[in-house]
Amino acid sequence: MFSDTIAALATPPGRSALAVVRLSGRDAFVVAARVIPTFTAVPPRTAHLAAFVGGDGTLIDRGLYTVFPGPNSYTGEDLVEFSCHGGLVVPIRLVSALLATGARAALPGEFTRRAVMHGRMDLLQAEAVGDLIDATAAAQARQALHQLDGGLSRRLADLRSALLDAEALLGYDIDFPGEDDGPVKPARIAARIQEIREQVARLLATAPAGERLRAGALVVLAGPPNVGKSSLFNALLGADRAIVTASPGTTRDAIEAHTTFLGWPIRLVDTAGLRESADEAEQLGVGFSRRYVEAAEVVVACEAEGGEAGKRGRESEFESLSGSVILVQTKADLSTSPRPRVPASLLRTSSLTGEGLDLLKEAVVRAAFGAHASMADLEPGLTRERHRISLTRARDALREAEAQLTDDREPVLAAHHLREAARALEELIGVVDVEEVLGRVFGSFCVGK
Repeated sequence: MFSDTIAALATPPGRSALAVVRLSGRDAFVVAARVIPTFTAVPPRTAHLAAFVGGDGTLIDRGLYTVFPGPNSYTGEDLVEFSCHGGLVVPIRLVSALLATGARAALPGEFTRRAVMHGRMDLLQAEAVGDLIDATAAAQARQALHQLDGGLSRRLADLRSALLDAEALLGYDIDFPGEDDGPVKPARIAARIQEIREQVARLLATAPAGERLRAGALVVLAGPPNVGKSSLFNALLGADRAIVTASPGTTRDAIEAHTTFLGWPIRLVDTAGLRESADEAEQLGVGFSRRYVEAAEVVVACEAEGGEAGKRGRESEFESLSGSVILVQTKADLSTSPRPRVPASLLRTSSLTGEGLDLLKEAVVRAAFGAHASMADLEPGLTRERHRISLTRARDALREAEAQLTDDREPVLAAHHLREAARALEELIGVVDVEEVLGRVFGSFCVGK
């Protein structure tokens, strides 16, 4: 199935100057020649101007095609890329002509899947391709490029290599039990396994920030009614998304929008005012708000200018939360004092004048992404739940192996657990062909990728 010839539109359909169609597989050049009367495979990786025709000889378009002989192509197979005019008609007619002359429609992510199967990239790099396409913030794109460049793959490959070395030393101890302690004492092997386990643990520690970077940090504006949360929400977005009125309780439901702060992805949420109410609809809205507040990575706790935030200490209302809390005093433009007394722990903001908004964005990014809150600090880390699950399996297996060597001195069982840890890393990188994992990874890709 994964060596036959496939074709798909690789650019979004619709009105555009150009469109790109991909053709890959063992008969790619044969199929291309049926659509391009003047087709030639030489010289490779050179754009050729030609006419594209249908099966009945009807002209579809005049455009460029480029030939990439395998294995030196994106997929590792013979591949042809067609550049034609955009729009709805021409690209679809070209794809239809290719399907009518021997190709089949590509499955979602099948081109990249073939790249993995032919060794052009590993599974982590393939996931990075999808993340790069889906990136909406500069930090997401930079992280995806790190992973596509093989940064995470190299870290995991080094860990796997160290595991195999430790397993080989244990193998000597198992095969030659009479040779004293073998080439390396069991205590030294146990210490090496502990070192590997600590490296895995450090990599696992990157998972929360990595997954947050990929999905966007959940930032929730919370506080009592009529403190300017919706106005602040609109000001941070730069667009009017939430209804703003002078009446308390205008917002009855949580409103979520995706945006970026300083190049970092943010899921910004405006919530209903937190207060006791006899109104059933408002009670439901407050319930939704509290659930968002509990799930938030960052809570922006709002109090209006002239309120009692500094005296009452609004942080006490959110002290039980697992996320960070940023205290904000809104409506700074309404201050009547030239030097208002504001506690140092509060950020003064004005949705009308823009005062404090940049400082608030900086504070949110620092709170959400911590030590990674600088583009220069981005390092390859775990970005998906699949990564975290596999590394957790590896860490637990290493812990079991270490226990077998330090407590009961059972090298056979220790070697078994080391193999389990190595297998978890192999599944993560894609060294082993696990169809279920491959299907899950590429199922969310666009067809032409």
